[in-house]
Amino acid sequence: MPTEVLYGPRLGKQGKLRAGCCAILFDETREKVLLTQRADNGRWCLPGGGMEAGESAAEACEREIWEETGLKVRVKRLVGVYSNPDLLVIYPDGNKATFLILSFEVELISGELSLSDETTAFGYFSLAEMEAMPMHGQHKMRVEDALLNQETLIK
Repeated sequence: MPTEVLYGPRLGKQGKLRAGCCAILFDETREKVLLTQRADNGRWCLPGGGMEAGESAAEACEREIWEETGLKVRVKRLVGVYSNPDLLVIYPDGNKATFLILSFEVELISGELSLSDETTAFGYFSLAEMEAMPMHGQHKMRVEDALLNQETLIK
């Protein structure tokens, strides 16, 4: 059974709350953003994942992008905090989760883009290009929020 994502009034109550992060890495023109294609469902997303005990949110973000892309980055700013009480993720092993996601803008330090066991493709894409792509969850909205360059958003 593949991972299921269900939506409904307060479905998140059925899952365990998990904290995660995603990284927004712009190209030099600040017109395109790095996306990866997920191996599990083929959808395009911002690199990121779950926090581990004993690490800060910034450390989790930097570790996740390293694991998924081979790039070393540094967190620049918190773009937004995202949650959806109407979302429930059911994993193949039966575990259920709902998420609190911290979205960070990051800057490149070093490294070469590469694939991981979690990704099948990567590239830099504009918002217009994302319109025609199968995007994961609210990732396009997070890019739009980063482009606003405002204070931290809570959604």
